[in-house]
Amino acid sequence: MSQTFLDRTLDNLRSAWRELRDSTVARGLGFDENENRKERWRNQIEACLARRGGAVSARARAATLGHDFLRLDEAGKKEFLHLLITEFDVDRDRVADVVSDWTAADDVAERALLEAELRTALVPPFRSLLKEFNSLPQGVKFLVDLRADLLRWRREAPGLGILERDLKTLLTGWFDIGFLELSRITWNSPAALLEKLIAYEAVHAIKSWDDLKGRLASDRRCFAFFHPGMPDEPLIFVEVALVNGIAGSVDDLINRDEDAADPRHADTAIFYSISNAQAGLAGISFGDFLIKRVVAELQRDLPNLKQFSTLSPIPGFRSWVQKQVDARHRGEVTGLPAIAGPSVTVKSNRGLPVHIETAITDCEDLFEPQPSAERPEQVSPETREALELLCCWYLLNARRPDSGTAFDPVAHFHLTNGARVERLNWLGNGNEAGWQQSFGMMVNYLYDLADIEKNHESYVGQGRIAASGAVKRLAR
Repeated sequence: MSQTFLDRTLDNLRSAWRELRDSTVARGLGFDENENRKERWRNQIEACLARRGGAVSARARAATLGHDFLRLDEAGKKEFLHLLITEFDVDRDRVADVVSDWTAADDVAERALLEAELRTALVPPFRSLLKEFNSLPQGVKFLVDLRADLLRWRREAPGLGILERDLKTLLTGWFDIGFLELSRITWNSPAALLEKLIAYEAVHAIKSWDDLKGRLASDRRCFAFFHPGMPDEPLIFVEVALVNGIAGSVDDLINRDEDAADPRHADTAIFYSISNAQAGLAGISFGDFLIKRVVAELQRDLPNLKQFSTLSPIPGFRSWVQKQVDARHRGEVTGLPAIAGPSVTVKSNRGLPVHIETAITDCEDLFEPQPSAERPEQVSPETREALELLCCWYLLNARRPDSGTAFDPVAHFHLTNGARVERLNWLGNGNEAGWQQSFGMMVNYLYDLADIEKNHESYVGQGRIAASGAVKRLAR
């Protein structure tokens, strides 16, 4: 299904740009299809950047160039982009001349003029072409998808990194939170949009239209951010369950048999899935604003809600435990010791507390060729106790060596937003994905509105992780 709508999106883009390419304006621009491919690209780019014939002609040229680009295979696209950044990058000789003049200048006014000239000289010409695409129908989506490709090609085409970074700079400005609109998605939303929810859901796969209908029932909510340049494309969306009390099982939230309950009787909103829908916007954060905006919407519409919590995966936990086990077998330090945390009291020569090393030993048989358990319900009580201890310790103490932030990416996201680690849930996700991520465990992050600002400042400024007493006790 995802391939179907992605193909449709690409076809729509080609069609829109084909109309511009075949317009009377474009036909009068003198493009020669018989030219050598690189030479044709070079001539088209130069003409577009020179804006010969004015804005309308430049727009038609950009459409022609873009339409040609969309018809290329991956190798051709990389060839085109390499030409773009190689021949239309910053003129470094001009930059050197301006710097030399600035160094020799002794007048403040002259230096100010040269500094302005230097700022202009440091802007690569290819950025003007990217901005030209932005003005075309669905041009913003084209640029977002282009960056997604550049991110995907990072290893095989590292030379294109300069273009990816420049494009990220542009997109960061264009996707400022002030330009985004929060909208609720319901079962009555356009079918094309609902189709995209199914395709973009990244946390708990939507298995069918009936599954989607259940997630949009009267006691469920789905909100997404949209950009005016991509009005039919969700940027990020969150799924919410309106329930009583903090939920501990995602299976109970998704695979329910009973009819939808009256949301006016719910006292808790559970954020159980947050999905970034556009790979090309990676690293451009607006997820923190999403949760706060959704909380405000829910409070306005359902004033009976008293608690706002997540039911979140722990995607890095199993791999973290396996690294500890493997390092222990080799007698090595893993590189992921605790930097700070309430449970760190006695450390061994490996940098981990003694009781954590003991718990790691108790879990070793989960990684044998014939593991002692292959599903959460098969885990022995002793191993379960060790896993819960390790998981709480991991959430509170395992840090990234380069930044000191929480090692788990989902934890980092919610802690940055001011949540606290509230409760660990055994069998929170009993399916295969849950087992592979975290041995079936999930965690609740609680957004206590009175403490969000304090928790955010404590984590971002001092690296302190807010947690409930129950989680702290488990970690010890």
